[in-house]
Amino acid sequence: MKPLIYAGLMLGFLIALIGACKYDDILPPEPDPGKTIYFSTDVVPIFNASCNGSSCHNGNGPSPDLRSAVAYEQLWGAELLDTIEPANSEIYLWMTGAKGLSMPPGGNQPADAATILQWIDQGAKNN
Repeated sequence: MKPLIYAGLMLGFLIALIGACKYDDILPPEPDPGKTIYFSTDVVPIFNASCNGSSCHNGNGPSPDLRSAVAYEQLWGAELLDTIEPANSEIYLWMTGAKGLSMPPGGNQPADAATILQWIDQGAKNN
């Protein structure tokens, strides 16, 4: 009888231990809605960090070319921006994975996508 009690206690302990192993999602902070998002200081660094690497959107890889000198013209030329309905902008849809494979391929960055969306919502200016 004692081995059965010990087995029951051990099983209860393991169930409690497994139930305690829960990870909370740590979400990045949303951009400040009162902040003006600048193409040169907020958007281009996102492209430099995540998009225009050695084999990606750097003029030698897939379009659009997102190097800082040409990114703005490329986004508009490829019709990737929609200032009427910013959430329908193709660049945003790609970044969130709603258009296909999430960009960047290593995993989408919600804070970066939110910054891009806010920039488009503010008129997608070349500032």
